[in-house]
Amino acid sequence: MQIFSFKPETAKEVLEKSLKVLKDGVVIAFPTESFYALGVLATDEAAVKKLCWIKNRPANKPLPVIVGDIETLKSIVKSVPLQAEILMKKFWPGPLTIIFEAVSGLPALLTGGSERIAVRIPGESVAFHLARRARLPITATSANLSGSAPAKSVQEVIDYFGESIDLVIDAGETPGGKPSTIVDFTVTPPKILRAGRIELQEYL
Repeated sequence: MQIFSFKPETAKEVLEKSLKVLKDGVVIAFPTESFYALGVLATDEAAVKKLCWIKNRPANKPLPVIVGDIETLKSIVKSVPLQAEILMKKFWPGPLTIIFEAVSGLPALLTGGSERIAVRIPGESVAFHLARRARLPITATSANLSGSAPAKSVQEVIDYFGESIDLVIDAGETPGGKPSTIVDFTVTPPKILRAGRIELQEYL
């Protein structure tokens, strides 16, 4: 396992090396604005399968995805409803996850066989800069075994996974707190599936 220290003076090099590793089909861990997450390229079926295996994640449970821009989002969703676009403009980058209808051809384990996909542009964090530089969708499922508490530090990531993951980006301990709010735009009217950091009642 490699551990890269993410600091202003190392950020560019760490991101470039991390993306090279991701494109080789391996699993990495990186900090979001709340907890550490596990990432693979979301379109890499073998990598997604490996990620689900090391997390012991049920096959019918979709994996959340981060993107760095709207163009990348549109490569994995069928359409962006107008109401979702309004929320995106107000709350992205930030802790708002939106469920869209997924394009065909994505790994079944990514969508949990549901033909839906959960996506966000993360707030200021390593996750945000990684997604922006990648211009590719990356999974951002919590760095923990299914059913366990999410990791807030590199040591907790190591305690969970050891050598099962290939690289960890270390930016210190994350703040934790509430997770992202999740809203489903594949149903009418849109439905809040998880109340998180953002209050949406007045917008839906």
